[in-house]
Amino acid sequence: MTNFKKILVLDDETNMRHMLDIMLTQWDYEVSTASNGFEGLKKIESQQFDIILCDLKMPELDGIGFLSQAKYKAKDTAIIMMSAYGTIETAVSAMKMGAYDYISKPFKADEIFMVLSKAYERNNLKQENIFLKKQIATFENQYQFGKMIAKNKKMLSVFKLAGKAADYDTTVLITGDSGTGKEMIAKGIHFTGKRKKKPFIPVNCGSIPETLLDSELFGHIKGAFTGADKYKKGLFEEAEKGSLFLDEVGEMPLCLQVKLLRVLQENEIRPVGSSKTKKIDVRIIAATSKNLSAEVENKTFRRDLFYRLNVLPIELPPLCKRTEDIPMLVDRFIKKYNLKFKKNIKGVASSAMSYMLLYKWPGNVRQLENTIERSILLCDSKLIKDNNISNEIKENKSNSNLDDLLMGYSLKTAQKLLEKKMITKALCKTKGNRTKAAALLEISHPSLLNKIKTYHI
Repeated sequence: MTNFKKILVLDDETNMRHMLDIMLTQWDYEVSTASNGFEGLKKIESQQFDIILCDLKMPELDGIGFLSQAKYKAKDTAIIMMSAYGTIETAVSAMKMGAYDYISKPFKADEIFMVLSKAYERNNLKQENIFLKKQIATFENQYQFGKMIAKNKKMLSVFKLAGKAADYDTTVLITGDSGTGKEMIAKGIHFTGKRKKKPFIPVNCGSIPETLLDSELFGHIKGAFTGADKYKKGLFEEAEKGSLFLDEVGEMPLCLQVKLLRVLQENEIRPVGSSKTKKIDVRIIAATSKNLSAEVENKTFRRDLFYRLNVLPIELPPLCKRTEDIPMLVDRFIKKYNLKFKKNIKGVASSAMSYMLLYKWPGNVRQLENTIERSILLCDSKLIKDNNISNEIKENKSNSNLDDLLMGYSLKTAQKLLEKKMITKALCKTKGNRTKAAALLEISHPSLLNKIKTYHI
């Protein structure tokens, strides 16, 4: 033992304390002593110890009494009980109460040395475990928001912006293609913010008939229309103190856009058939796959409402623009559907992954998840293989590659795209072995490493 380690010795016998002080100091321990349990409790309140050696039989407050209080005040400290002959049962009881170990008196130097060594090693492992858990949590938080995961720089920027949005009640407008995860971002904003214990109410503005949408959102009073035989709360009232997620807000008819604008301006609603307004406290998170700026120009969406919704815009990139996220998304979906279908699929064959990486994914993450679900159902081995993937994905492999290369007129851009796709293909083929991938690509290993870094592969 070379580092100083703090140890507290509790024993009412002066000779025992003196002997242990000399012995432990020689082993590079920093020793403090106490003659009873009360004195020991004062010591642990003022400083932290790695190990506590505590005698069972002491006046005023004995070892058991000390242990019952110390295990809450010194949770990370290993407490070793010292017991004379005839008190072994008491020592075992002490271990059941939380003591790390016990040693019988009289003991030899090597016996106490071994017990202390094990206790200190246990403390080190415990601290390392705590440190590693913190590191893992930090890593996961870095690439995760709510239930979404990503490595792509644009998506990490989205996570950062959404995290800031979660701290405030400002209106958020989430845009992106269908299947990119707009509702998941909305849930992440709600459930990581101060309203997380209150309701999160999603409503798809495009799926509810126009004639019913008014009543669904704002509620109605008894007798407001035929069939309204009682008062009905609208979704705004249901979401009180929480968040209302207006999905596909671009589908909302113009007549209701006026009402929504009033809610955003005045924080109040008027149920259908009522002459009175009600104050509400609801956070609005809206989403759309439409280009609302174009809808405003076409006069199908109110300009003033657009500005009210677009306070904090968040745009989600399509999956084809974040291909580096595909392997980790695939891994997550495999775990999800293994559990659902009680299967044990270990992963995806390199050739099948190559198809997935080069496919355009017009349905984005939702389509990828559906593909993995289907593949797991069809898979009869430990790996998802080519024959488990739909022909649509395999047939579009070459076309998607060609489409990328033909966008624009820059030869430099086309060369970069081709290099990135070829490197990705080679790494998939070699299961990540860079030396073998460099040989397939007919370039040097340092050159491959440089390109991997340049293209963020």
